[in-house]
Amino acid sequence: MDTLPTTATTHDLTLTTALPVDRHPVAVYLASLPSHHSRRNMARDLATIAGLLTAGRGDAQSLDWSALQYQHTAAVRAKLMEGYKPATVNHMLSALKGVLKECWRLGLMDAETYHRAVDLPTVKGETLPKGRALAIGELRALFEACRNDLSTAGRRDAAMLAVLCGGGLRRAEVVALDVADYDPETGALTVRGKGRKERIVYATNGARDALQTWLEERGEEAGPLFTRIGKGDRFSFDRLSDQAVLFILDHRRQQAGVKAFSPHDLRRTFISTLWDAGADGATIQKLAGHSSITTTARYDRRGEETKRRAAEMVHVPYVG
Repeated sequence: MDTLPTTATTHDLTLTTALPVDRHPVAVYLASLPSHHSRRNMARDLATIAGLLTAGRGDAQSLDWSALQYQHTAAVRAKLMEGYKPATVNHMLSALKGVLKECWRLGLMDAETYHRAVDLPTVKGETLPKGRALAIGELRALFEACRNDLSTAGRRDAAMLAVLCGGGLRRAEVVALDVADYDPETGALTVRGKGRKERIVYATNGARDALQTWLEERGEEAGPLFTRIGKGDRFSFDRLSDQAVLFILDHRRQQAGVKAFSPHDLRRTFISTLWDAGADGATIQKLAGHSSITTTARYDRRGEETKRRAAEMVHVPYVG
């Protein structure tokens, strides 16, 4: 992306003296985020913003964030709007505001300058929602690909896929699961989600069966529910990374001949299926671990057929 016009920046916004980690607003802000995934995404956004503000000469660590004023942040907002969708811009501005708040908290920026700099309106606009819900035929093909793999990995991957689409977990949540988090009597799974919040979801029907098959293979030893598997079908009881989930699902997708999807699309599938089945919004929100029902509603990917069926519920008393 291009840099900001020179009239919108000072000649030098870089730090003259390096700050220790516990005094650097970027380090403090990133450390406050709840997950590695969040820290990685926000660090990427801050690097983009730093590049804009320094004409590509600096990065998030060398930029003097405490020197930013309203004219800088307003120019960043305007430039981001040229190249990104509204939701992405708002996400990036959230990172910027978070760092500036740490500048104020650390005594690097006075209150008036801080409040002026973060006084940026939310970018409005509607775009088509990203992601999709998988069709039942696609899910069957994925499970078939796992069933055709007679190795230990086939049973592990089937169980993991079942938890992702049957419980709506995020990939970071599924790799954080331990054996102790699963109650085979009730099918309850204790999930540790964003913001250190815990919730309970349930493995039922096929998901419960898939987990039982995997646990018969894995055993009841304490440790991660889903483990790494090495050569010779030996698992080490090492925890999978969330990136490993991405690779595993893409491997099974290619085997199944299914159109590309992200791990989060399985979460969208879970939520959309519940909406379609008539579950109430408050219950879906709790199962998904969302703090707002508005967020849950944004995961609805039921498509035009569902809207057509809903429209048929409206009775128009026309007589020809």
